[in-house]
Amino acid sequence: MMTDVAEQSGGPVRPGADQSPVDRGEPVAGVAPPAEDGGPAEARTGTAEPAAAARIVQIRERIDEIDNALISLWHERATLSQEVGATRMASGGTRLVLSREREILERFRVALGADGTQLALLLLRAGRGPL
Repeated sequence: MMTDVAEQSGGPVRPGADQSPVDRGEPVAGVAPPAEDGGPAEARTGTAEPAAAARIVQIRERIDEIDNALISLWHERATLSQEVGATRMASGGTRLVLSREREILERFRVALGADGTQLALLLLRAGRGPL
């Protein structure tokens, strides 16, 4: 059974909400900065090698930027999809257009494989609600 992220967490996901200030690189009173001796930095990156740890931190910063963009686009897409549905129903149309949903499912499946189908199902649900 699939549930919405908001259902699982009790509310909408906000960018950076799942990160502690330490994870975001912000100083926190009483928390020491990462140690060079395999302390907290190694625990966060999985390596004690400084160059590799630095590269991992850099890559993760970009991943976080991408995640924030995806979250923003998710919200925009859901809002637009809801507007399409409301406009269609207000004009006497149907709640769903199954051919459109199949088209979206196929586009994501071709581009991303089986995971794409699952992603498309989540996107469709975010825009139209559960069936």
